[in-house]
Amino acid sequence: MALRLQADQVLLLLLVFVPITLVLEYIVHASATTLFLTSAVAIVPLAGIMGKSTEMLAEHVGAGLGGLLNATFGNAAELIIAIFALRAGLHDLVKASLTGSIIGNILLIFGLSALLGGLKFRTQTFNRTAAKLGSTLLLLSAVGLVIPSLLYYLRDGAETGTAAATGAAAAAGSGSGWLSLEISVVLIVCYVLSLVFALRTHPELYQGTGHAGAEAHAAPAWSKGKSFAVLVGAAALVGWMSEILVGGAEEAAHALGMTEVFVGVIVVALVGNAAEHSTAVLVALRNKMDLSVQIAVGSSLQIALFIAPLLVFLSYAIGPQPIDLVFTPLEVVAVAVSVLVVGQIADDGKTHWMEGVLLLAVYVLLALAFFNLPG
Repeated sequence: MALRLQADQVLLLLLVFVPITLVLEYIVHASATTLFLTSAVAIVPLAGIMGKSTEMLAEHVGAGLGGLLNATFGNAAELIIAIFALRAGLHDLVKASLTGSIIGNILLIFGLSALLGGLKFRTQTFNRTAAKLGSTLLLLSAVGLVIPSLLYYLRDGAETGTAAATGAAAAAGSGSGWLSLEISVVLIVCYVLSLVFALRTHPELYQGTGHAGAEAHAAPAWSKGKSFAVLVGAAALVGWMSEILVGGAEEAAHALGMTEVFVGVIVVALVGNAAEHSTAVLVALRNKMDLSVQIAVGSSLQIALFIAPLLVFLSYAIGPQPIDLVFTPLEVVAVAVSVLVVGQIADDGKTHWMEGVLLLAVYVLLALAFFNLPG
């Protein structure tokens, strides 16, 4: 409980970056790099507040609808950032943020949870069946995200790397664009069915995560009206900060010596998931690895099976041009490797600190690769 209070206090302190960013944007007219950095920090506590208000709202509507709310709003901050990047035509940034959220959740979140929880408890266990289903769905999502890329590079092998992915965006109305639409339909159908499985037909597999909520229920819950108002207000501020963040992304990447892909895969993904990172680690430290695994794997599934296809559909309505699911070769490799590694670790339903080290090592290796990717 004390750890939770400390985390909440840190998030509240970080809220000061919201007015700081607004002053820098509209009064001081600071550089794009400065605005990018301050808005990125400002989004972190706002994402945490969105998560807390969603949990409070879920308490009022029952377990089934509450689970659906958590699944829908779990990655709301990442979705809002991606929508603003989509409107600005920053397709490489959007795709990179999707890749970063997937590998960040299953490597960084799961890795930190296993490491820190394993240092406190010799061995931690979780429901093997639920974890295997999650890893299998991740494998499906990886296949869905890899196929358009493989088809594109096999058909246009002369173009490789980041330049190829950029050129692919212009071809969204061609074969890769239609294939991305068709695959998006399949992925969303699988996502909806996975919710039916978890919430309706086989909820017993996820009952291990229910015990973690006992501490939260001990505290006075927000009213339904307050929960909804805070959720809407935080979402509006995230949108405001996201617009500023996206506006300075390209200039900031150049000024800081980073590629747009690295900014999306590492920086933007970390910003959108920071609050979620702390929750997964905190519950692992309380030996509730079931919940920690559900946060890590479940969040990646939401990105791959719901957010990515949704952005493909939205791009036809709000983007300057449609987006497809053609990723750079390194992004394809990163997602595939991450899914395979997590599948191996989740196979026995147990974790220890050394497995956390291995997951973090893979994440660091991939981050180094993205940092050194030619611009």
